[in-house]
Amino acid sequence: MGGPNLVRGMVVVVVTGVLATGGIVWWQADGPVDGRPVARTTGAAELPDVAELPDRPPALDLSQDNRREPLPGLPDWSAAGYREGAGLPGDEDITTDAECVLTPDELASEYAVRPDDGADDTDGFQRAIDDVRADCSPDAGYDDLSLIELPAGELAVSRQLSVDADYLVLRGAGDDPATGTRVVFRPDENTRYDTLTEDGGDWDEDGMRHESGKGGWLWPGRGLFRVQSREVAEDYREDHESAPANRRDLFEGTVNVHWKAGVELTGEDGFAARKGDTVVPLDDWSDEFRVGGYVNIRAANTVRFYEEQQALPTDHDLRNIHMRQQIFEITAVDEDAETITLDKPLEFDVPIDSTSDGSAEIDGKTYESKASPLVDPVLGVGLENLFLTQVVDGHDPSEATHDYGNLSPADQLHGIVFKWAVNGWVRGVTTYLTGSHPVVTEEAKNLRIEGNRFVGSWNKGKGGNGYLRGSRVWDSVYAGNVLRGLRHFTFQWSASGNVFIGNDTDSDVNLHGGWERHNLVELNTVAVPYEHRPGNCSTHCGGESGETGDDSAWYPIWWGAGRKAVKWSGATGPRNVFFNNTMSKQETEGGEFTPYYDSGNTILRFGWDGSGYRHLTSDGEPIEDWAGHERTDFTGDGVDTSLTDDGPSLFLAEPR
Repeated sequence: MGGPNLVRGMVVVVVTGVLATGGIVWWQADGPVDGRPVARTTGAAELPDVAELPDRPPALDLSQDNRREPLPGLPDWSAAGYREGAGLPGDEDITTDAECVLTPDELASEYAVRPDDGADDTDGFQRAIDDVRADCSPDAGYDDLSLIELPAGELAVSRQLSVDADYLVLRGAGDDPATGTRVVFRPDENTRYDTLTEDGGDWDEDGMRHESGKGGWLWPGRGLFRVQSREVAEDYREDHESAPANRRDLFEGTVNVHWKAGVELTGEDGFAARKGDTVVPLDDWSDEFRVGGYVNIRAANTVRFYEEQQALPTDHDLRNIHMRQQIFEITAVDEDAETITLDKPLEFDVPIDSTSDGSAEIDGKTYESKASPLVDPVLGVGLENLFLTQVVDGHDPSEATHDYGNLSPADQLHGIVFKWAVNGWVRGVTTYLTGSHPVVTEEAKNLRIEGNRFVGSWNKGKGGNGYLRGSRVWDSVYAGNVLRGLRHFTFQWSASGNVFIGNDTDSDVNLHGGWERHNLVELNTVAVPYEHRPGNCSTHCGGESGETGDDSAWYPIWWGAGRKAVKWSGATGPRNVFFNNTMSKQETEGGEFTPYYDSGNTILRFGWDGSGYRHLTSDGEPIEDWAGHERTDFTGDGVDTSLTDDGPSLFLAEPR
């Protein structure tokens, strides 16, 4: 698309914080500049000049009262975000129990967490979280939250912090790096990855092992803050206890993994349930299924499912995985009938296993679908009002500007990780040069990521680094954030029911593959400079399917074609919606920004024919790759344009 019927005129877009060359003004040497704050040096880390950090977009009214009723022909996003649209917590939601509110003075006196003293604050920081988890979380709730107040100044962290205390607000003194809370991550030898791929370009998950565990269990990888259970499944406790410091986390959270907690399904005619059903029959019962608990319904891949995605024929190996997934709340259980009832209808058919729909085996194996309870989800955790950065020795921040390689693969550590988490949030946070993703999800639901600044990443290359990454995330809202110097914003790996609204980004909105579906992208400013391209890379590069030498250009939208995305997952799924965005692409170096998908009040439904899924098609054939088709007009060929709306937003009645 972006053909003559959808592009109107040309505009020059000026993006805050981006130079004419595409470089990002992040850094300032010590010394006053025109009376602005002086950047200070602490160890190996200089501070960015506050005046040069990008401004946030205008705030949106995300309140439940301002949300539109579901519109015919569109998914229902009205309950997306924290607590299905409830406002984020305020001071009135903090507990009155003084024992569960840790002030900066208490952090200093009881936990030795003191700013600007040059000491490592990791142990004290973690002990404070652990004490809240043990003493406060059991009696806390969404209207009775615990609070850890971080002091202004620099806090030094050398290991991943596990934020697994339910109903906890971790609040800084502001995200101004000169006056607020500045968390500086200098990962130690037990935190940086000590196993890399043979070429040294990426973290080697399979090579990172101890006894029965392997690095892939850590996916999406370590981070500065990890909102995830540390509970260990019974079968792995001995391995966990024997593991060295740099392997113990392989086993943490394993109470939730599907191969331990998951239950196989039963049913008739090869299917346990069909799209639209809410009752799922189990092949066996588990006491972990309970009303008010959460369950991930995981449908096994089948050859017929790969055919539906137009992924065949392919030279890549098909995989026994659960590409179609979704977390639901359980509203009823019937132990006698061995069924559970979900809080809303299924969005996909659920075969009993990988062959029960009549498909041949994949890789000589029959693979089962599962209902996997979240045995120990982390509930109600929010991070607010702080600045975080990761130091990478031997590299200058200027090297990371529009370099889509991995500058330090051993440092591919994220800023904030949400895994097996529900009703969490991030607001008022600035991330500056994280090791990889500033915020990343993996099996999370009802998050709200609002009013943040995500600036830069040291690693944006091989293995898929440097995204604001929404993977296996459902019913969540990403609103009013500004993104600079990242590889992509992504929805991927079965992400569904999410809203990306009112953001300002110089990277593409990337539907990365894995049957992500029913997501809304609206009211965003997406201005992609010429320099934002996979070939702009100095070391450890990787194109969208991992190959080097990718000479394509990233446009404001990327869509996962089956024949391409099958290498890592599979095609983008049905009915991802774009509406009322301001998108542009700088197609030549130093040139003007050209409008992209300027569709007026037309609703663009990707992967849709008006009633069901349709892969994008050109000249009567499914496209093999989005690259080269960025300006193809897919109207009627996988992009449905039959609906219009006169409002400014499909999600909100009055955005501002």
